[in-house]
Amino acid sequence: MKPAIHPVYRQVVFHDTTANVYFKVGSTIATTRSVEYEGATYPYVTLDVSSASHPYYTGKQRTVAKDGSTARFNQRFGRFLGQQG
Repeated sequence: MKPAIHPVYRQVVFHDTTANVYFKVGSTIATTRSVEYEGATYPYVTLDVSSASHPYYTGKQRTVAKDGSTARFNQRFGRFLGQQG
């Protein structure tokens, strides 16, 4: 491999601000911020969503209500779509 063309791989602390959870992961992301974590200083990156706060991973997914937009669409246009078949 050519020297000095690859990004530096190092441990980085990611902070999910929604769930207030910290993750220490190996990454090549560039950042100028740093944080003290587990007695050492690491590069620091904030996140809006991670596996700790995303509805798919937390099991707090929204379900589509039967009286939602699909039901309104079928009520308004279902008679037109039914006549085409």
